[in-house]
Amino acid sequence: MPSDQSTWLIAVPHDGDAEGLLPEIATKLSQLSRSSSSTVAELGIPCFKTGTLDSLIALSEELPKQDAFFTSVVAKTVEALRNLLNNDPVKLAQHIVIDERSVDDYLLKGWRWNEGRYNIQRSLRETVDLLNKEMASIDNTMKAKLNNYNLVKGSLVQMQRKKTGNLSVRSLADVVSREYIIQDSEYLETCFVAVPNALKKEWSSRYERLTSMIVPRSSMLIASDDEYSLFGVVVFKRVHDEFVQKCRENKFIVRDFVYSEENIAKEREELSVADATEKELWTELLRVSRTNFSESFQILVHLKVLRLFVESVLRYGLPADYMGLAIKPDPRYLKKTFNVLTSQLNYLAPRSGRSSKKDKGGGEEFIGEYQALLEQEFYDFVLYEVPWIIY
Repeated sequence: MPSDQSTWLIAVPHDGDAEGLLPEIATKLSQLSRSSSSTVAELGIPCFKTGTLDSLIALSEELPKQDAFFTSVVAKTVEALRNLLNNDPVKLAQHIVIDERSVDDYLLKGWRWNEGRYNIQRSLRETVDLLNKEMASIDNTMKAKLNNYNLVKGSLVQMQRKKTGNLSVRSLADVVSREYIIQDSEYLETCFVAVPNALKKEWSSRYERLTSMIVPRSSMLIASDDEYSLFGVVVFKRVHDEFVQKCRENKFIVRDFVYSEENIAKEREELSVADATEKELWTELLRVSRTNFSESFQILVHLKVLRLFVESVLRYGLPADYMGLAIKPDPRYLKKTFNVLTSQLNYLAPRSGRSSKKDKGGGEEFIGEYQALLEQEFYDFVLYEVPWIIY
């Protein structure tokens, strides 16, 4: 049974038996329930050049792999948009559009093959190669744009962490001002120590005795947060390493910081540039992702319609004239919807390559030289699915 989270694309021979099929199916689906939201629409399948039987068989073997690749590119593009928009379903719906139309409108309101872009006078192989080339280009563009954006975003996040972490790890450039610094002294220096708030009293009572040559009463509180308090203390340079070691033994963290107005200005400038660059790349990636979703989804649907044609020729033979249907099932009435289809299209059973006889094991006996090329789950009609975009 097809998925309840996809739109079904179906092909049947366009002959006398298919006359009135669309309104009949639409009527029966509407009768399932007053609350049923199942939708059925015509799907235009062109009369392509069929080519040789060998070429059709080769395409039938190749197209499932292309289908999987195309579907993955669409999914990755949607995921990129989802991440850029912080998984906001309202905003996502505004960008998951095809030429400013919703996915449902694109599929269910008069879908037609884009002959201006994919001339049906080309061979099927040429059309498949063109679709592959376009989708590969979209995939490569998305990878490059995403990698570039993620590098800049990662750098920005790292810079921001230095600004927003606790006082044991964050940058002190915006915390320590010149007034706390011993300037141009040959023997003295100011050390900055992050002290856990639970150890503030211990710091005050012990810092002067951690090592020799610490200036008495030089400890000064500079800043505090929920976890740490930052103190400045004046020590002789010659005992710096010993002082750091003693602090570490007492769970006090000496911050490696050299006050420099030039470095502070440089750090602020780098953060400003990174922030501006990230915003610029975010905007560009959003635009590209929106465009590429529209393009990749259209390419995917065109490939599926081409698959419908190829499998229909192999199954039903010539003339290669097929009617297409696009059905969006109501998940609540999935089985009933499928039963309507199988009932309406059971006249195709003798032409579908499936015998009405049963084998001795109770299973259906499949016949036909090309049965192995058909879908693993076999119906009397050709069916492929377009997964829904879940907001």
